[in-house]
Amino acid sequence: MRLNYSFIKLTEQVCMSLLKQLLIIISALFLMIFSVNFAISVNNIRSYLQGEAEIHAQDTATSLGLSLSPYMHNEADPVILTMMNAIFDMGYYKEIKLVNVTGKSLVTLSNAKIFTEVPAWFVEYLPMQTTTASSEISSGWSMAGAIYVTPNPGYAYLKLYAQAKRSFYYSLITFVFANVLLFLVLRFTLLPLKKIEKMALRISEGQFELIERLPWTTEVSNVTKSMNIMSGKIAASIKRLNAKLDIVGAKLKLDDLTGLHKKSGFNTEMKRLFVRHIEAYIFMIKVDGLTSLVKERGSDEIDLLLKDFAQLLTDTSDSDEVGIYRFYGAEFVVLLQGATVDHARELAQKLSAAFSVLGEKYSKPDIAHIGVTPFNPVVMTEDMLFAANEAYEKAQIIGANSYFIGAAEDKAKGIAEWKALVFSVVDNRQYTASFVNSMQSLQSNQIVMQDVFTLVSDDQGNAVAVGTFISIAEKFAKIVELDKGVIEQVLEHIKAGQIQYAIAISLSTRTIKNSDFRLWLAQLLTDNQDLASQLVFSFSAYAVEKQVDIFQEFIEFVHKLNAKSMIKRFEYHSLSIEIAKQLKPDYIRLARDVGQGITGNKSQQVFVATIQEIGELLDIDILAENVVAEQDFNTLKAMRLSGASR
Repeated sequence: MRLNYSFIKLTEQVCMSLLKQLLIIISALFLMIFSVNFAISVNNIRSYLQGEAEIHAQDTATSLGLSLSPYMHNEADPVILTMMNAIFDMGYYKEIKLVNVTGKSLVTLSNAKIFTEVPAWFVEYLPMQTTTASSEISSGWSMAGAIYVTPNPGYAYLKLYAQAKRSFYYSLITFVFANVLLFLVLRFTLLPLKKIEKMALRISEGQFELIERLPWTTEVSNVTKSMNIMSGKIAASIKRLNAKLDIVGAKLKLDDLTGLHKKSGFNTEMKRLFVRHIEAYIFMIKVDGLTSLVKERGSDEIDLLLKDFAQLLTDTSDSDEVGIYRFYGAEFVVLLQGATVDHARELAQKLSAAFSVLGEKYSKPDIAHIGVTPFNPVVMTEDMLFAANEAYEKAQIIGANSYFIGAAEDKAKGIAEWKALVFSVVDNRQYTASFVNSMQSLQSNQIVMQDVFTLVSDDQGNAVAVGTFISIAEKFAKIVELDKGVIEQVLEHIKAGQIQYAIAISLSTRTIKNSDFRLWLAQLLTDNQDLASQLVFSFSAYAVEKQVDIFQEFIEFVHKLNAKSMIKRFEYHSLSIEIAKQLKPDYIRLARDVGQGITGNKSQQVFVATIQEIGELLDIDILAENVVAEQDFNTLKAMRLSGASR
């Protein structure tokens, strides 16, 4: 099943890259180290300045006491004040106080100067204790007084603040430089992880690349080697499965006896013809009396006859524009494309002559007849086959190994009528979106997808063949407008019914190539972002095969709009799995013939199992269509397909 990308996107939003994690963790450690170092440094400076201030105050008190000692016998001596002023005017002191022996204050000098350069918060968070130094003064042999010196902490704060700023800026510069260096080192070290991530994403997209230059880090190098081994093994597995798929597909699409393409190949080519709008002729060829021949000659000789007959058709119709198919038993069909009625008549004559020669070999002069009818784009395939069969019956009447070419109908008149109907219906929006082909999950049995089917009626209310209607609409460039209208009806249906599952919308090649349609669709899905993921734009495998680049571009375009894509009618001879891998669709829906009768067909089982295994590797959901039998449904369920319609 497809990965839950919404969960992955949520995880990407919540998660943080390894580079950011390491950068944050190591930066936090750096910050912690620098912060502690800064705090210790400032505290040590504060302690030093505080101790220096105490020592300086004590030295001042001692020296001043000694200087004043000779003059203390006269407390009013003016020399005392002069000497104290001389010391105090240096400005380093908050207060100098002189007292006599009785404690009476003789001189008090104070300075409450505040340094505005130092912020108040700095002083508040880094308090400094101011101690008062003292010294006794003697006069002769007796005590005359004492001197008290209190340092001014403002000077210490000024020095501390200046030193703290210097340390902070140096630490900040070092921290920033260390982080830049760390970022570069980590980025260089983790660069291989980016390559591994890119490689993993490429593997998920089906591109199996290898990293040639291994990282120098041992652990990362080991991871890279493991990824290279895994990528190589997956690539080899995909290659092996592709080869297996080619073998099984070739076996299923070709007739076992004659090696010609089966009827399913003819149906696919007819679908291409409806899109190409070219002239073509259908040859219905039957070996006459095969049942009686089996009784006369035995099955082995009849097998040899059919092989020779198939080889005759191949040799006579040797052209790139000719397709040869074996339907059932003795019934063969030749599809001649890009030819006129003269070319068809010439080929019929060659085949008739060759049948006569082959009849002589098997002693059966009248061995086969040919009925030819022209391709008509306004007629269904089954009706054209019926017309070719009628022409074959007329050829039997004409003579041995004869042919009959049916007359072409008035296609111009038919196309003109269809054109008028198409223009009327599209311009007046006289069509209805019907929702069919419910696809249910094989795990939960819940509906996961429905197809939108366009219902069209003529003026009399009769249902119109939608295949022909779409073909004419595409031919006359009305298909883009029709596709727009259908998409709008789908969105209205989802809103009105509160639909939770996806709706598959088939788009024509002309529509996806139209630039105006893309602009319109981008705006529509932008306005309906919550519903965009429920729209699955589907394309037939045979249409994609012709213009891979255009479809790849469109699939990438709708993925950007959060819509999805699907390749439908995938079968043995349509699209290679390599192209599917290149396109990266969300779904691949197998053609209905692939799932029918799968229980009793080992080759079909191998084909589907291989497709499913490739789908799991490339993250593509594989679906089955119109599975009728219960045993076939259970077989597909056992193969772990994502869903199937009944």
